[in-house]
Formats: sequence, C-alpha cells, structure tokens
Amino acid sequence: MEYVTSDQTRLPALGLGTYRLRGETCTKTVSRALEMGYRHIDTAEYYDNQAAIGKALADTDVDRDDIFLTTKVWRTNLAHDDVLQSARQSLERLGLDAVDLLLIHWPSRSVPLAETIDAMNELQAAGAVAHIGVSNFSVDQLERARERSETPILTNQIEYNPYTDQADVLEYCIENDVVLTAYSPLAKGKVSDDEMLAEIAERHGKTPAQVALRWLLQQEQVAAIPKASSPAHLRANLDVFDFELTDEEMTEIFDRQEGLPTRLRRALGL
Repeated sequence: MEYVTSDQTRLPALGLGTYRLRGETCTKTVSRALEMGYRHIDTAEYYDNQAAIGKALADTDVDRDDIFLTTKVWRTNLAHDDVLQSARQSLERLGLDAVDLLLIHWPSRSVPLAETIDAMNELQAAGAVAHIGVSNFSVDQLERARERSETPILTNQIEYNPYTDQADVLEYCIENDVVLTAYSPLAKGKVSDDEMLAEIAERHGKTPAQVALRWLLQQEQVAAIPKASSPAHLRANLDVFDFELTDEEMTEIFDRQEGLPTRLRRALGL
C-alpha cells in the first residue's frame, strides 16, 4: 500500500468507497476488503451503512490502529449542536470511540461555515475525531475552511477521474499540503470502455480501470476511494501498485481535459 502524507499524517492512498452498499452486503464487502489489505474505509451518515461497517470492524482481525476510517456529516446537520449529535450517533453506529477523519459532506448555503468548523474542532479536542476535512468544496470554500479551523484540513474529497477537470483544486491542494481524495475515480464504470485507457492498459498488462486508478495515485497529494463489492473488483482495484505510467501517458490522459496548466504540470513534475 502507498500512502499520501499531509501535515505528517499518513493516509492510505487507496481506500474503499461504500456508497450504496448496505446491510449484509456492506458488512461482507468491508470484511473481505480488510482481509485483502485495504486499510482505508470511507462512509457517511447519509449512506445508511455505518452499523453494517461497524459490524465488519468488530469482527475483523485487523488492528483498529491500522485502519483509517472516514465518515461525513450530512449537509442538514451542519449547525453546531447538530454536528456534535451527528458525530456521536455515527460513533455509536460504528461501534467506535473515535473516527480517524470527519468531513463536511457538502457545503451549506444556510449554516455559516465557521459554526460547523468550530464544532468539528471541539470534537477533535474531545478525542472523538482525529482529523477533519471537507467534501465537494471549491477552492474558495476550502480556503475559508482552512482559515477558520484551529487544526489542519486534511482533505477535500471531490469527484475526480479522467473526465473531470479538477486542476484548480489539485493545484491548491499541492501548494497547501491538503490531500485530494477522489471519489467516483472510475467514473461509474465509464473508464472500462475508454479506448485510450485500453491502449495504455495493454502496454502494462492491466485493465483500463487500473490505469485510471494509477493515473490518480501517481499525482501528488491524491488518494482514491473506488467502490467495489465483488471479490474480483476489490482485488483488481488493489492491484495498482506494481506498475507506473510514463510521463507521456500521464500527460496523454490529462490532455483530454483540455490540457494541463503550466503551474500544475510543474508541480506534478511532468
């Protein structure tokens, strides 16, 4: 497993997304993923699967200290007291004393960001949350969150894949030591039918999906959380650390997004 580091915190670069996984299917999937070597599990109160994940965590032989668990507060619960209650309920469902990372799932249009960040900082001070972050934030929103928080914003979790241009956010994250965590990294399966990715994959003896994940993981400050449930897909997504894309292949994929800004190209070493 490779890791992404922010403010001396090591985050497993590849994790398991669990959106739309529920009940026994979710429990079995998380248990299987942990057995295979996954150490980064992503959930949210909105996903309605925290109890199922908690069961997998309770049953696994993997040490809790080796698992990085992320959850999120839904946008209707971002007022100060609601954040505290939401976090407590998430911990109860997960069967944990603390989570490794708590995110604002979506920015609110009605609750001041400062109110939410203050509550999250309180949870950190109380030991219920190790790190905090955000999700689906623009550069401006991320900057305001960082300015308000007493502790570092570890990540901004956003949709990022070969078809989604996030150059501005990525450049900001690189410059400010924030991890960009990519959800929907396989574009809901779209990458599997991509001719360009298939050509690159053939050169490496890999699949287009594995190339898309490798493209993300070779970028500075980027982690990815693909969702999978079948054993074959779980193994395939994890099997991306034994090859590297060339600079030309990296750039070829970037260029489908109308090119790569010069400053970001320099930051990525391309």
